[in-house]
Amino acid sequence: MRFKSGLIILENQLTKFSKLRKFDGTKINSDTYYHLYNRGNNKDPIFFEDENYTFFLNQFKKFVSPFCKVYCYCLMLNHFHFFIRVNDSEQFEKGIKNFFISYSKAINKKYNRVGSLFQGRYKVSEIKSDSYYTKIITYIHLNPIAADLVSNLAGYKYSSYNAYLPGKESILNRQEVLEWFGGLNAFIDHHEINLNERQLNKYLKI
Repeated sequence: MRFKSGLIILENQLTKFSKLRKFDGTKINSDTYYHLYNRGNNKDPIFFEDENYTFFLNQFKKFVSPFCKVYCYCLMLNHFHFFIRVNDSEQFEKGIKNFFISYSKAINKKYNRVGSLFQGRYKVSEIKSDSYYTKIITYIHLNPIAADLVSNLAGYKYSSYNAYLPGKESILNRQEVLEWFGGLNAFIDHHEINLNERQLNKYLKI
């Protein structure tokens, strides 16, 4: 009964959230929360082996993290998601441009490929209400479950979920996130709602 009611609640939350996921090309603003995402050109992979995921995060940390707070992320084979708060919009836009150039050039060189790695400009959706912060974090972390890559969230190496567990080092703003959820146990409970692929996939298309 607990999991069934949790399923209904999360499904309603994601339905409402999906209506907010619109990118209108508006310039990035400082002191604003965003869902940041993009996918590979033609839906092709942007990661080809394990070390690519690590390199991607290291480059993001180098070029982008100094100008935003990072609350969560998930890196999938052909797309990625971040939930961030931009602190300095001007520097952020310069940094993220350099980030994509750096990563794309490195991947193209390593794998002897040409052309665009990503499908156009990165996408953002402004998250205007703090009532959606926990929903977007859960939504992002559930991507591997929806794609049937793992059976539990802790089993996926390329999301920030494990960074919230005790003893894990991270540059994430963990304390702020855990306060939104009401503590670590509430954070874990909120994520441990079983959703089958059919019920979730309609919300995770980008």
